[in-house]
Amino acid sequence: MEYRLMGSTGVSVSRLCLGTMTFGKETDEAGAREQLDMFVGAGGNFIDTADVYNGGESERIIGRWLADHPGLADELVIATKGRFPTSNHPNGVGLTRKHLSQALDASLTRLGVDHIDLYQVHAFDPLTPLDETLRFFDDAVSAGKIGYFGLSNFIGWQIAALSELAAATDRVAPVMLQPQYNLLTRYIELEIVPACLEYGIGLIPWSPLGGGWLTGKYQRNHVPSGASRLGEDPKRGMENYEERNADDRVWRILDAVKSVADEAGITMAQVALTWTADRPAVTAPILGNRTTGQLAEALKIADVHLDDAQAERLDQVSAPDLPDYPYGRRGIEQRSRKISGGR
Repeated sequence: MEYRLMGSTGVSVSRLCLGTMTFGKETDEAGAREQLDMFVGAGGNFIDTADVYNGGESERIIGRWLADHPGLADELVIATKGRFPTSNHPNGVGLTRKHLSQALDASLTRLGVDHIDLYQVHAFDPLTPLDETLRFFDDAVSAGKIGYFGLSNFIGWQIAALSELAAATDRVAPVMLQPQYNLLTRYIELEIVPACLEYGIGLIPWSPLGGGWLTGKYQRNHVPSGASRLGEDPKRGMENYEERNADDRVWRILDAVKSVADEAGITMAQVALTWTADRPAVTAPILGNRTTGQLAEALKIADVHLDDAQAERLDQVSAPDLPDYPYGRRGIEQRSRKISGGR
């Protein structure tokens, strides 16, 4: 297993992060424990969960597993998240000091630990001042309840605003961001990745397999059967399938992934994971496997890299279609400058 630094910190984390959103629902406790054992046995030390994953059951399963392995928590980097509703009353949601304080304490209890290595806000909150949220994190770090804090699903200006506020007020700054990122969804490269590079924030992408599309399990003009292939919401899953089935770009990308997989002697899923793992600013893609078999296949790329030609082919075929301005040719020309002067 390769290791990388967690953003701008000196903390070493495995190149792959174990996602646990399936724990307690699609993956029962026995299966979850098998995944945790397999991941750690392969050298993985980075585990991600959230307070809302299956009503907190994901955290409880991890907590019971940790209790059965005394001292192991000290060797791991455990990340969880707060922000989404954990109760129905008006203050049971958001990035307020009140909600985050309660959510953090509840996560500590479920996980059975006295501190969380990386505590992340699950999404932006337009109703809570950034200063209030930042003060909460500064106090939580000072109290020893968390080691570092991170973001999830933030966009460029939000990352910049929070990072600048932290610098201006001499408070702790975010060190990680958890966005959606894969060969089919690359728009974070326009504003979010540059912001993360500017502020020393690492990426732990979710959905590196594009909801299963990059594994090759979908076929053109062939409606998938089975709940697992359409996700938790079959209606939304079908809409997603129909949209992507009609997109020629999707099938060009899948053809390229299949070609590289055949050349490299690995699976399409392993190609997609490897590509994501080696993108700028990425620390570790999050593995969201339902079974130990799927996890075992993912772990095979723990130290695998594509060659430059293969990576370039995937970069080119998956490049997002951009408007001429501000992200296309005209916008780039407006922001560029020659060292020698002139236009």
